[in-house]
Amino acid sequence: MRNILMTVMMLVVVVLLFNGIITQGSTGTQAQIQKQGTAANTKIGALAPQ
Repeated sequence: MRNILMTVMMLVVVVLLFNGIITQGSTGTQAQIQKQGTAANTKIGALAPQ
C-alpha cells in the first residue's frame, strides 16, 4: 500500500513539474521552441536563391 501511495505522489509531482516547466505561458519551453522555430522559418523564407 505504501508503494502505491509513493508512486501516485511521484506521478503528481511529475505532472506539476511538467505543467510548470513545459507549458508555462510565454516563458515555458514550448513557447521558446515555437519562438525559435518561427524565427528560423522567417530567416529561411528570406533567403534569396543565387
